[in-house]
Amino acid sequence: MAAAAEPGARTWLDGGSPRPGSPASSPDLGSGGRARLGPGLGSGPGPERAGAKPLGPAAPGHTFRKVTLTKPTFCHLCSDFIWGLAGFLCDVCNFMSHEKCLKQVKTPCSSVAPSLVRVPVAHCFGPRGLYKRKFCAVCRKGLDAPALRCEVCELHVHPDCVPFACSDCRQCHLDGHRDHDTQHHHWREGNLPSGARCEVCRRTCGSSDVLAGLRCEWCGVQAHTVCSAGLAPECTFGRLRTMVLPPVCVRLLSRNFSKMHCFRISESAVPEQGEGDCSVDGSTPASPGREVPVPESNKQTLKIFDGSDAVHRNHFRVISVPRLARSEEVLEAALRAFHIAEDPHDFQLQALPSPMQAGDADPGPGARGKAQSGRTLEEEGSKGPKSREVAPEAWIIRTLPRTQDILKVYPAWLKVGVAYVSICVTPDSTVRTVVTEVLPMLGRQAEGPENFQLVEVLMGSRQVQRTVLADEEFLLNRLRDIRQTSLRQMNQTRFYVAESRAVVPRVSLFVGGLPPGLSPQEYGSLLDEAVATKAGLVTLSHSYPSQGAVVLDVACFAEAERLYMLVRDTVVHSRLLTALVLPDVLHTKLPPDCCPLLVFVNPKSGGLKGRDLLCSFRKLLNPHQVFELTNGGPLPGFHVFSQVPCFRVLVCGGDGTVGWVLAALEEMRHRLACPEPSVAILPLGTGNDLGRVLRWGAGYSGEDPFSVLVSVDEADAVLMDRWTILLDAQEASGAENSVADLEPPKIVQMSNYCGIGIDAELSLDFHQAREEEPSKFTSRLHNKGVYVRVGLQKMSQSRSLHKEIRLQVEQREVELPSIEGLIFINIPSWGSGADLWGSDSDSRFEKPRMDDGLLEVVGVTGVMHMGQVQGGLRSGIRIAQGAYFRVTLLKATPVQVDGEPWVQAPGHMIISAVGPKVHMLRKAKQKPKKTGTPKDARADEVPTLEGAPK
Repeated sequence: MAAAAEPGARTWLDGGSPRPGSPASSPDLGSGGRARLGPGLGSGPGPERAGAKPLGPAAPGHTFRKVTLTKPTFCHLCSDFIWGLAGFLCDVCNFMSHEKCLKQVKTPCSSVAPSLVRVPVAHCFGPRGLYKRKFCAVCRKGLDAPALRCEVCELHVHPDCVPFACSDCRQCHLDGHRDHDTQHHHWREGNLPSGARCEVCRRTCGSSDVLAGLRCEWCGVQAHTVCSAGLAPECTFGRLRTMVLPPVCVRLLSRNFSKMHCFRISESAVPEQGEGDCSVDGSTPASPGREVPVPESNKQTLKIFDGSDAVHRNHFRVISVPRLARSEEVLEAALRAFHIAEDPHDFQLQALPSPMQAGDADPGPGARGKAQSGRTLEEEGSKGPKSREVAPEAWIIRTLPRTQDILKVYPAWLKVGVAYVSICVTPDSTVRTVVTEVLPMLGRQAEGPENFQLVEVLMGSRQVQRTVLADEEFLLNRLRDIRQTSLRQMNQTRFYVAESRAVVPRVSLFVGGLPPGLSPQEYGSLLDEAVATKAGLVTLSHSYPSQGAVVLDVACFAEAERLYMLVRDTVVHSRLLTALVLPDVLHTKLPPDCCPLLVFVNPKSGGLKGRDLLCSFRKLLNPHQVFELTNGGPLPGFHVFSQVPCFRVLVCGGDGTVGWVLAALEEMRHRLACPEPSVAILPLGTGNDLGRVLRWGAGYSGEDPFSVLVSVDEADAVLMDRWTILLDAQEASGAENSVADLEPPKIVQMSNYCGIGIDAELSLDFHQAREEEPSKFTSRLHNKGVYVRVGLQKMSQSRSLHKEIRLQVEQREVELPSIEGLIFINIPSWGSGADLWGSDSDSRFEKPRMDDGLLEVVGVTGVMHMGQVQGGLRSGIRIAQGAYFRVTLLKATPVQVDGEPWVQAPGHMIISAVGPKVHMLRKAKQKPKKTGTPKDARADEVPTLEGAPK
């Protein structure tokens, strides 16, 4: 029995470099368990392995051997060029090093990396994409073909490497498992931006040639692998610390929900074959389009399975070995293919019967039994070289029978000073006896074993699954069954001893898309009829009748999962419902200076750049504070932040998106602990007039998202008027029998401008063209080109708008000149930055401001006049200025508000100021940059060095 000390509950992957006493340096993990392997037989591009000599123990977990270099190669530790013809390569993870750098290697091999994860957190892989000059975190090779990227952290992997990726994503909330009190650095290796500099030595630490350097995914601190040992382990979130929602302030019990559900990430892309399986996280599968590489003449290609589940799913790895290779060499190559670092003498290769070698065959339980009883590689090799030439091409790795085993047991939320304890498991060892034996080793001998339980955790790259084991279960049989199912699964399985405390399930489900205007009782009855909610387990905690949404509190994990999956497939009144899993923000734990940023992104806005921004902001901030507007709208975000005493809002979208969020904020204001949050804009639309006025620019053109967040933090707060427009189509009807056919009165809100006539007609034509072919409207330049084309088609048309409408300002009738369009403006920007009011002084009117409580009324005579205004040649016709307007439409007329057009029936339009002014954020004026400041620096101060003189 042995206990490994844990240095402050800190390991390389989640809080610094491994130190003596950590799992990385324990005899089982850090002594290079593969050091006794013979000459390498791995295949694939790269340096030649001929004449390689095995080295002694390498840290942590690597199996380095000397290789002959045949092409320019760089060291993965110092990222410098390797001069000469010799380098040192790890046979498992392809880590390349100088001989002088071997003793300083801290990066763990992929074969032992899963055992070093401090808190297992699954990744959220998005759809395949091309990522130039990026490297795979598993095999360390370049991503030349379409690859996968985690939506929450900076992990990049090949599709075939997904099953071997560590479940070491960022821990963004408390879930009751290994919750922490202190925020440590979360290091991610490689793929640093160009020009990245080490915070310790100030030298370049990134590389575009290899996977090198480290970066904290919370604060952005960058360092060399060797230098990172000198940094303090605590993370302060860096420059964005006041904007980030700390993970210790977010709680989400997500037992049965994947991380994609927890972070509300769209699951439009279904995992393809080769990307692993969500339940078992299987190995590389065979598929009709997957070809086995043709080996060289002196080599043969073998299919290797790591267990019965791989055979059942036909998931295999391909290795290439010499035709005359010894059985031990083939076995070592097979273990390397599955990143298994255990002693090869504990395994054997068994031939797969020929009926099971078909590519798409699905062997049943009987067929798997035959595989287990197949001939071993030794038996095949004993028949002589001629027999080996026709030996089976498919083999399965099996564990030799064991009469005892070593089990590592990790403490869960127990505050103890060890990373894990190792005990010997015999055929008589049950879960209860193991817990009884472990407790004294953890200093809990005074407590009875009945207060604790043993939890089996499968740390898959896509999902972390937890299973509570029964007290009477025999552990040696359990370990044997896991290895029989999948050796790689055994490598990713961990056992925790945890207190048997009762966890009170509570899951908040947001349900949107319901009919608006109903009472909470009516919503409850509607959901009970649609999805059969269970009265004792589900309660309706919040109701939003104006937006047709409710929030359900579910007191059972299984019921929450059932409701979530069922609601998303339910249609009520011809509308598909929306279901979201919402976290709880523990507002009492927020630091005093914390003012978290609530981010809304519309991925459909002009240019379609919102999708990349979503991913970037999820990585720079806590993904729980980033919301996609096409998935439930702004309401879920405001509900999650309803108890936060102080927060700000960033809206990424066009002027219509900004108006949408401001309207939702107006409705939610009385329910917010911060009723007046300041709102910033990242313009993604076509016109972006409000963004121009607030200095956020004419449109987003790929600026660094981190710089955008810094600008939001430094922005100045200003006030802006909001206006309410009452649309009443009934009063203007002359015939009594036609009242029932007209639209009911409705209210819309305005921030920028409201147009009646020709400009609304152009917007309506553009809107209809975009609805017909949305795929063509992905460029801001193309969108403006469509506007010009539509305008040219309207140049010869005239409808004499001044004869079709009546205008009253402050209860006073105003005579209109001969115009084709009437525009009410609240900000000094219209039609993509044009000054419609003009800069000339006029004694009849006050100087316009967006917070003066007044609207300016301007007329245009046609398309030609509008073009001259946008070209800066003319201004509009100044008509009036006031705070209350009444417009009478005598005919159906196009109307647009903040870029959203429609045809308004004859009637009245009443425009008046809405309640309190909204607080907007105006970008501060650019300050001259100081010379010598690193371009990519993300921390506002150098972290404290351990042992450095003060």
